[in-house]
Amino acid sequence: MVAVGSIMHPDLALVQRAKARDRAAFNEIVLRYKAKVYNFVRRMVSDVADAEDLTQETFVRAYLSIGSFQSRASLNTWLFRIATNLCIDHSRKSKRTSENTTRLVNSYDGEEDTDREIPDLSFDPQSLLLNSELGSILESALLDLPTKLRAVVLLYDIEGLTYEEIAEVEACPLGTVKSRLFNGRNVLRQKLAPYLRT
Repeated sequence: MVAVGSIMHPDLALVQRAKARDRAAFNEIVLRYKAKVYNFVRRMVSDVADAEDLTQETFVRAYLSIGSFQSRASLNTWLFRIATNLCIDHSRKSKRTSENTTRLVNSYDGEEDTDREIPDLSFDPQSLLLNSELGSILESALLDLPTKLRAVVLLYDIEGLTYEEIAEVEACPLGTVKSRLFNGRNVLRQKLAPYLRT
């Protein structure tokens, strides 16, 4: 992000103030990005409390390392990189501590489900029920994806990041991003095939 003409991007101005230890500026960054980061993290981990902790940790890490932030990447991309790394670490720790346990996911823990449903203008209860069930099945299928595939699918399909931005977040080549997205979507397609009409 660079200044355009004499006008500086608002995020860059906030970052510069935060680097000077202006707490109000960093609080503004948190207010701007907290919901976005939480929604991403919530889809990466199955537990609401873990998602809240990881979101908070993302901003703690960001605060502690704001001095090293390079404006070559967007603030959005940088925060997603921190959140993704924390989610991957969390996933590794969870696998080590609970190799043979299975968690049930309650898709109604948060308010995100209503945001993900496809609007049904006919208000047909059966269609709404199917959308709700499909949302729950999709949520479960996403959580079953390997962490690195899940991150790319969420960053591209939900958060709307470009391949280049995801490559920055994941610190991997562009080809790897495209491959992970293809593989992740393919696995989801196979898992959801019984529930979708062709």
